[in-house]
Amino acid sequence: GEAWVKMGYQIGTWTLGLRFDAFHNSNLREPNSAYSDQGIRHWFIRKQIKDLEIQAGHIYDQIGSGIIYRAYEERPLFIDNALYGVSLKYSFNDQWSVKGFSGRQKYLFSSYPSIIKGASLDGFYSFGDEKPFTIAPGFGIVNRTYSEETMQNMVNTLRAYIGNDRIETLKYNTYAGSAYATLSYGSWGMYLEGAYKTPEVFFDPNALKTSISGTQTPGKYVQEPGSVLYASLSYGNKGLGVIAEVKRTENFDFRTSPELSLTQGLMNFIPPMSRVNAYRLTARYAPATQLLSEIAYQLDGKYSFNKHASLNINYSQINRLDDLLLYRELYTEFLYKQGRDWRLITGLQWQQYNQEIYEVKPQVPLLNSITPFFDFQYRINKQNSFRLEGQYMHTEQDFGSWIFGMAEYNVAPHWAFELSGMYNIVPTDKAPADENGNAIKLLYPTVGLTYVSGSNRYSLRYVKQVEGIVCAGGVCRLEPAFSGIKLAVSSSF
Repeated sequence: GEAWVKMGYQIGTWTLGLRFDAFHNSNLREPNSAYSDQGIRHWFIRKQIKDLEIQAGHIYDQIGSGIIYRAYEERPLFIDNALYGVSLKYSFNDQWSVKGFSGRQKYLFSSYPSIIKGASLDGFYSFGDEKPFTIAPGFGIVNRTYSEETMQNMVNTLRAYIGNDRIETLKYNTYAGSAYATLSYGSWGMYLEGAYKTPEVFFDPNALKTSISGTQTPGKYVQEPGSVLYASLSYGNKGLGVIAEVKRTENFDFRTSPELSLTQGLMNFIPPMSRVNAYRLTARYAPATQLLSEIAYQLDGKYSFNKHASLNINYSQINRLDDLLLYRELYTEFLYKQGRDWRLITGLQWQQYNQEIYEVKPQVPLLNSITPFFDFQYRINKQNSFRLEGQYMHTEQDFGSWIFGMAEYNVAPHWAFELSGMYNIVPTDKAPADENGNAIKLLYPTVGLTYVSGSNRYSLRYVKQVEGIVCAGGVCRLEPAFSGIKLAVSSSF
């Protein structure tokens, strides 16, 4: 289980924060093992002195969209990479401000040894009165300095490299810089950001390493510079909203140490380029942001016909820089609502997903799926309402085709009851099998209830879940199969 108790206090120009974390046989850190610890895991003190803000302790912050630096928390993925150090922010006027920070990245109840320093300058200009043109430019730089321990570990690792694999010069310092701007005019909006990282050592799982015998195996440390280009364009007017995005990423794995992997030690956040899906089956295969090689596009459009009906269409495609297809999705959603009485959402998702890359499953075919879905909500009276949800995923890859259904009944303002099931209706040879090796049509049910009283929320659920991917903002991890009771309590006071 896990528990978080967060407290904040403000008096005058002083702000103090404290959070107690407890992990008792928790699988958040590593899905297949238990982790236990507890204590003060987050604290900060902040003081405002006229135009100067001073903060010490654990600091959440970012530069631009986070491409070169982001310190944030994402509890479902066990990410909490706050900077443990000091930050200063000075506002010259209403238009320009500068900030700087220095410290170490938090790790569990301690911190990684490498030192992180950074600074940014942000501004804002507005031109015109009736239909103003605005621009918010910014510039940022981040420096990471390896500790002696990290450097010595890398020297020992690279000592075994031979021939063209050898890295002759290791540097303690790596620098990353970015320039970014948000522009708007009338119904139009645009965001632009470009980032560059000086050459550093990182692990490339696709690079071939040569052994003494001459054989080659994938996976080795390389030393290369990195870059990211990101742009978005938006338009909204008279019921129509359109957003187009494009991103190119090359060798931008930026960590406190090159020995770390997955979500450990990440110093930045590269924006994802696919739709964040909410339904169980449409969200089953979600692409994780690729830090070393990715070129991606996304187009999202929504049109409201009237106050009752609207249509949303989203297309996204993600390739590797060598044109290998990683992900492609076409998502359509139609919404119709009749006042406050009832609402119907229905749509279709078509998806292609590269399991070999995203889930590290060698020699598996590209997954193709088609998923129709509906979501119906009906308000019986002021107190009672119910919601029905259904999806069918057709695929001949992975575990095969699925059907999902959910019924939810709400009694305002306190109670909510839930019953759902996910059924492997057409399993493949990759699905769980019986003692004879035959695939089993398994049902994964969920039964739960929620009680809300004031600012307190209590939830009790029995869950049986299939192995799958859990993502938040393009950062993903593989979640193993699970069966058991989940109790959640949240309160604010």
